[in-house]
Amino acid sequence: MNKKVAVYRREHFNAAHRLFNSAWNFEKNQAVFGKCNNPNYHGHNYELEVKVVGEVDPETGYVIDIKVLSDLIKEEVLDLLDHKNLNLDVPYFSTVNPTAENICIYIYDLLRAKLNQSQDLFVRLYETDRNYVEFPVH
Repeated sequence: MNKKVAVYRREHFNAAHRLFNSAWNFEKNQAVFGKCNNPNYHGHNYELEVKVVGEVDPETGYVIDIKVLSDLIKEEVLDLLDHKNLNLDVPYFSTVNPTAENICIYIYDLLRAKLNQSQDLFVRLYETDRNYVEFPVH
């Protein structure tokens, strides 16, 4: 019987962005995105929750060393996104609208590439205290 355990790590970062579809005119962007379409950008204090699920290693007793996970999140996510203008400073978001949904998927992809493929990964991103997204959905 597989005995899987979930390990969680919470982090936070601050970033600015503008929700904007370049194929639309200003009026349509304003109608769809409202104040999130501010041409001068706006910011969030994002809370990030990363969940890694896997079997416990019989030698270490870990699913994943939490320090390794913490360092991975710092190097792959926080160093890239923290205190950045996502539209201007992160090349990925020069062509992808930096919605919470797209940011969450992007973080998942960054981390998924670095984790053991036998482990499951889930990312939850809080844009505000009341609004969050998660990927993949489970």
